[in-house]
Amino acid sequence: MKNRSLEPHLRSLFRIVAAFTYSLHGWQKFLGVFGGVRGHSLPPTSMLGLAGMIETFGGGLILLGLFTRPVAFLLSGEMAVGYFRTHAPQGFWPLLNGGELAVFYCFMFLWLSAAGAGPWSCDHLLRKKN
Repeated sequence: MKNRSLEPHLRSLFRIVAAFTYSLHGWQKFLGVFGGVRGHSLPPTSMLGLAGMIETFGGGLILLGLFTRPVAFLLSGEMAVGYFRTHAPQGFWPLLNGGELAVFYCFMFLWLSAAGAGPWSCDHLLRKKN
């Protein structure tokens, strides 16, 4: 048996799970599910509503592995902005200011923008056809 790395397949699995959990935050803000934010969805004209729309559609694209590199870069930036606007003013340490998920998603998406989606992705299927 060939010594093949499992890393690309685990990267795909990690991308799918992380994108799903990330998109749940968008569904909560943009669609008002899971209790919404303060009991309802937010208008897309508000900062949190726009973030919810980005998280919903960006998370869906990352889940499919479609346009992964540019979308992941955009989502990494969205999480950095979210961290510095919402969490950092409450203190330096992410554990204490509630921003550990924002930091995690920021750097996870930054990594995906460099590493790519992996073999279980629409990007991989589209690349094979060309």
